[in-house]
Amino acid sequence: MTGYLTTHVLDTARGCPASGLRIELFRIEGETRTALRTLTTNADGRTDEQILPAAEFSLGTYELVFHAGDYLTASGTPPEDPRFLDIIPIRFGMSEASHYHVPLLLSPFGYSTYRGS
Repeated sequence: MTGYLTTHVLDTARGCPASGLRIELFRIEGETRTALRTLTTNADGRTDEQILPAAEFSLGTYELVFHAGDYLTASGTPPEDPRFLDIIPIRFGMSEASHYHVPLLLSPFGYSTYRGS
């Protein structure tokens, strides 16, 4: 079995998927942070393709960067100066070849994540 990576972003304040949220994926090796891809969530709060597909999967440490501030502004959330949540980095390890699902539950003043299925 080969691994792959997906996500799902839900806007818990509005009670809907977070559509149009930009996500970046980085591979972390020591102090080196390498950009692998940038995707945007669709109407279901998911990306149209796997964030890290099986053909490119490799064990190691990664970081997903969720551009929450831009999404919150676009969705009509009144901005603070500075915005409480703007860029949300989530660093995690993938230690086995399996499906890694790293969802984000988002509101203007808090977020949570977990290893999903």
